[in-house]
Amino acid sequence: MREVVYLSTGKLNEFVPEPRRALPDVKVHAGGSLAGIDVANPAPDSVREMRRHLKRVEKLMARDAPWHTEPGLTPGRWVRFEAALDWVTLRGRYQDLVLFVDPEHPLTSGSRRLLLHGSARHLRGRPPVQVDGPALTGLDGTGHSAGTIFVTQAGHVVSALAPDPLETSSGLLPQAGIRDLLAALDAQRPEVGTAAVVTGLARVSALLPAAADDGGCLVASPLIVEYVN
Repeated sequence: MREVVYLSTGKLNEFVPEPRRALPDVKVHAGGSLAGIDVANPAPDSVREMRRHLKRVEKLMARDAPWHTEPGLTPGRWVRFEAALDWVTLRGRYQDLVLFVDPEHPLTSGSRRLLLHGSARHLRGRPPVQVDGPALTGLDGTGHSAGTIFVTQAGHVVSALAPDPLETSSGLLPQAGIRDLLAALDAQRPEVGTAAVVTGLARVSALLPAAADDGGCLVASPLIVEYVN
């Protein structure tokens, strides 16, 4: 069975099992895989139920959810993905935001990129690398991601993707801001170098259309991210 990198129990609870009741809150030790969640033996009933429910959801999605590369995707759709991704957090106030991003590569230029965003508290196992975010300009003039109020497009994107947004979002992510955020993450690539092939399920947040010099980007929030063995 695959080792889990990220699991959002909140999203899992949105797929309410029968009888219609929320799954119990299960605390999972960091470093555990979901196939055999790292808890004290024997596994409590709540963990067994969560494992069974996740298997049901994954089976359903394998049948119904499209791949993230398919055309016509819109916000709110669930997709399946498999890609080599880095995962990082940003230094400063947005350190609880974890970003999974596929490394830019000359051989894959022109293809749609994947950017996943979630909460670092849902990570399992290896901690992410902390990197500097995009050059963000705050109204206080500090010119970095610790600025008080962002006025740059990239800043609005980072704030909107954060688990606990610091500003009210319209739900629309500025296209220029998504590209600036990708460029900032790409600039940190030599420092990161943690890419691993992972697969999982995610809900679409935004779709950056292809431009003359790139293939666009799918922005989504994951339910689960697992290593591909």
